[in-house]
Parts: sequence; C-alpha cells; structure tokens
Amino acid sequence: MNILLAVDGSKNSLDAVSSLIKHVDWFREPPTVHLVYVHLPVPRVGAFGAGPSKEALSRYYREEGVRALAKAKKLLDKAAIPHEDAILVGPVAETLCKLATTEKCDLICMGTRGFSAVANMIMGSVATKVLHSAKVPVLLVK
Repeated sequence: MNILLAVDGSKNSLDAVSSLIKHVDWFREPPTVHLVYVHLPVPRVGAFGAGPSKEALSRYYREEGVRALAKAKKLLDKAAIPHEDAILVGPVAETLCKLATTEKCDLICMGTRGFSAVANMIMGSVATKVLHSAKVPVLLVK
C-alpha cells in the first residue's frame, strides 16, 4: 500500500496523521507513506521590482515546509512508520493529485476543516478539490 499523507501543520492535518497511525493495522503489510507539504507559490509582482531571489524563495519554502512537517514526522517516527518526506510548491490540490499519480499511490489521506457545503462553495477547499480530482481513493479525516 502506497499512501500519500498530506499535511499543512494544522491540528486537522495532524488528526489525519493520528488516524492513519491508529488504523495502520488495516493494511496487510506496512504501508509506504509519502508525507507531503505543498506550499502555494509566492505571487510575482513584476511592477514592484525584482522581488526576492530564487535562493531566498527556496529557503522560505523549505523553512515553512520543515515547520509544517515537524509534528507529523514526530508522530510517524514514534509509531515506527517509515515515511518519505517532500516539500513541494504549487497549487495545492493539483500538486497533491499529480504526486499521487507519479508515485503510484493507492490512497490519499488528509485532514479537513469540516466547513459546511456553503462555505466550501464560497471559499473553496483543498480537500474538496482533491476529492474531485484524484484518480485514487481519498480518505478525509474530520
């Protein structure tokens, strides 16, 4: 079983990590876990100067990603569940779905904030977008 576990450092995403740990015995063999954080790209503002350098942006993305992954990594390590970590940059839902395809994942697991249908319609939701775009099953943990 190849699982993409998407986190953003929030309590909701840590609930998804905890749920996966709690139910890891559902799987015949220990799963391969791809622990992933996706950062939205910093918008480029061409009219207002050059902006930050590529190195500064890379450092920023890495620092934010390490911070977002830290607690999830500790939980998985404590449970002795091996994982590969990734920090990616791009549109979150699309990037997660693309990675799930590239890594041949059997499942995407992620937390959700549990907004109402109306709030999702107005604000949008990464979880909803992943649910509708993914080519593999998606486990949403509320």
